[in-house]
Amino acid sequence: QVQLVELGGGLVQAGGSLRLSCEASGRIFSTNAMDWYRQAPGKQRELVAAFTSDGSGNYAASVKGRFTILRDRARIAVYLQMNSLKPEDTAVYYCHSNIGGRDYWGPGSHVTVSS
Repeated sequence: QVQLVELGGGLVQAGGSLRLSCEASGRIFSTNAMDWYRQAPGKQRELVAAFTSDGSGNYAASVKGRFTILRDRARIAVYLQMNSLKPEDTAVYYCHSNIGGRDYWGPGSHVTVSS
């Protein structure tokens, strides 16, 4: 019923910036929460950024101060601005939403940060 698609991944040098976007379609509404996860080779999938109750961002300690999550409710889209990228940020990044108790995931977008 719901489709999520990530765009904006790619290769970037350490210290550079990259912006990811996720647009949703189907049975999803602007009131549904959307957030970002990532998974690096040999590691578990982890939550990277989500919204708090007051609308501000909640971030993993490893990315706090460098990443920013933004939401466009009119387009039912969420964005992840990534600055000061490090090689440890290399991973597949996933857009996620929980709707009616079910988890929905985008296909993932590869981000590679070279040293």
